Amino acid sequence: MTAHRCAILDDYQDVALSLAPWGELAGEVEIAVFNDQIAPDRLVETLQPFDIIVAMRERTPFDAALLRQLPNLRLLITTGMRNAAIDMQAARDLGIVVSGTGSFDGTAAELAWALLLAVMRNIPAEAANFRNGGSQWQLTLGRALRQKTLGIVGLGKLGKLVAGYGKAFQMDVVGWSKNNSPQRCAEIGIGYAETLDGLLSAADVVSLHVVLNGETRGIIGARELELMKPGAVIVNASRGPLIDEAALIAALRSGRLGGAGLDVYDEEPLPADHPLRTLPNVVATPHLGYVTRETYDAYFSDALDDVRAWLKGAPVRVLNAPTG
Repeated sequence: MTAHRCAILDDYQDVALSLAPWGELAGEVEIAVFNDQIAPDRLVETLQPFDIIVAMRERTPFDAALLRQLPNLRLLITTGMRNAAIDMQAARDLGIVVSGTGSFDGTAAELAWALLLAVMRNIPAEAANFRNGGSQWQLTLGRALRQKTLGIVGLGKLGKLVAGYGKAFQMDVVGWSKNNSPQRCAEIGIGYAETLDGLLSAADVVSLHVVLNGETRGIIGARELELMKPGAVIVNASRGPLIDEAALIAALRSGRLGGAGLDVYDEEPLPADHPLRTLPNVVATPHLGYVTRETYDAYFSDALDDVRAWLKGAPVRVLNAPTG
């Protein structure tokens, strides 16, 4: 008789079982994979039998109310080492261990750059016209990156990577963060923006690379978008709520904002009738920043390692361990 049951959630591409040797747990753990997102009103009923759950990033939130209704749950694994959709304190209070995994750094920065290139060169429209055999060979005039100003909001690991891409494309790169300094920018080899307002007004392209929290939610609103140059482009591959969505849509519809490259949204999956799906000056992807084979290899191999360690009574990469 199997002692433990493990649910692997939101495996949209149906790859979890092929990327780690889960069969090694046969006889100890029974694995169930859910390829589709479980409807919120069915989460409790569906997940109650499981004492181990592997969550893919923040696709399924685990708030205190849900956790209290999962009395069998003892190990909750999140891919990555940060998950704002899990109530860590509630899990600790309920005796649920929350473990994380490693990752493959930099993929979100690469996607941000891909989105920028796609916006500037109108690649989706041109590629679709090419594939559909359009009667007109070329449709649009693209814009070059060289000699334009790239403003980076957030100078952590991903922001620094994007700064390097900008320099490689011979852009004038400037950076701002809450704890920015001229010395920090000099170390990165970019220009120093003393204020966010100053960066927004100077940049032809703005790329966001900050963590979502109470201070950064809505950091780009209608006022900030108005500060940007007419025709400027904004890229967000970090978190959707960093930008006031209604204000962004208004700026894109009016044409004052030249374009947006987006990988993240206030609501995910994005509703089918959402305006960001149809605006012609938007290049959008379904939160693909971390969705690479290399990242998933790290996620699922470490998730399996987390299960093994927990079964031995020595959990690893614990995110909600007591402090002090």
